[in-house]
Amino acid sequence: MPVSRLESGNWLHPARLPLGGGWNGHCTAPGHEQAVPSQVVLEARCNLGYAGSCGWAPAERGADAVRFAVSSPARHVRVPSQDPPGRPGRIVHVTYVYEQANCPAGHGELEFDLSTATWLRRHEDARIQKMAECFLESYLRGRS
Repeated sequence: MPVSRLESGNWLHPARLPLGGGWNGHCTAPGHEQAVPSQVVLEARCNLGYAGSCGWAPAERGADAVRFAVSSPARHVRVPSQDPPGRPGRIVHVTYVYEQANCPAGHGELEFDLSTATWLRRHEDARIQKMAECFLESYLRGRS
């Protein structure tokens, strides 16, 4: 579960990480809830986004990874603090795809309103929702 940005991570291209950058956080795997992985584990496993290599991950799971992308055209994404007053807000569509054994295992779409900074369509799993929020934060940070 990502909690805060990890600026001191050792990645060649942190923007290419699944959440658009490195994150500190805690584990949500059964039996390891709230455990805080070491920096080495965060860099080598957690931030790479694939549970298949994690000894803490449950054997029975719906997905090994979740990937995110902004599906709204980039030219439509605006940063509210830079928008002229009176312009209507824009909706950012965040697509997610579950992977199981390196194959697609499901997908969906979330929606975020930039003008009000609110999620219009959230994920029912708080863990996936938090990852989507971190991904969108990284995406918007790179756009501003």
